[in-house]
Amino acid sequence: MARNAEKAMTTLARWRAAKEVESGEKERRPYLASECHDLPKCEKFRLEIIREISKKVAQIQNAGLGEFRIRDLNDEINKLLREKRHWENQISSLGGPHYRRYGPKMFDAEGREVPGNRGYKYFGAAKDLPGVRELFEQDPPPPPRKTRAELMKDIDAEYYGYRDDEDGVLIPLEEKIERAALQKAVQEWREKMARDGRFINDDEEDDDEIYPLSGPAREAAEDAKARAAENDPLGLLAPRFTAHVPVPTQQDVQEALLRKRKLELLQKYAGDAN
Repeated sequence: MARNAEKAMTTLARWRAAKEVESGEKERRPYLASECHDLPKCEKFRLEIIREISKKVAQIQNAGLGEFRIRDLNDEINKLLREKRHWENQISSLGGPHYRRYGPKMFDAEGREVPGNRGYKYFGAAKDLPGVRELFEQDPPPPPRKTRAELMKDIDAEYYGYRDDEDGVLIPLEEKIERAALQKAVQEWREKMARDGRFINDDEEDDDEIYPLSGPAREAAEDAKARAAENDPLGLLAPRFTAHVPVPTQQDVQEALLRKRKLELLQKYAGDAN
């Protein structure tokens, strides 16, 4: 048995529908809704459009119709939706109910609009057509951007490297590497002087002492020189300075004060005796 949709498409059914329109039994819907000024007829034409939309929405659910037929059905449905809105506006202008404001939102659940293309909807199998499915794929939301206050919240002196020397690790490593580099430089300098035929004696002085030091002062200077040579290899590369003025020790200072005091007493009492 043929379906109702197939019966409606037969030649006899179409000829009979045309005869009904010619005889006036079935009134043809006006092309423009503004041409109809009868409220009951506007209501009838609106219901007629709704029945046509429902029929086409049921047909477009079949994905086996083919891409071109599905696209044509989707265009027809959108055209009928626009026509329905025109009739609803005409009904409200004639004093009828405001369907667009208070009426049920029919066919909104079946249709889906493409973001950025308001008004045109895709129904049924049209939503899975090539090129349409990609339009509904939403891009992942962008990561939230941090404000300047949030970025500066965790920045302190350590961020700029001002506390690198306070961890107790960097300075010993630097001293170790510096000491090894100095020893290497001293060794290269000694080898260069040896190649040039110059003999290096660590004990000899570059300049002779003009003023001889006392015994304790000389011993203290030699001990300080020996400790500096052992602990600080940089002293071997540094220029040597000779003290041309004797540096007195504590004992030398006490002896000088004693002699000065004796001389003052001698001058005082010798002057009184004269």
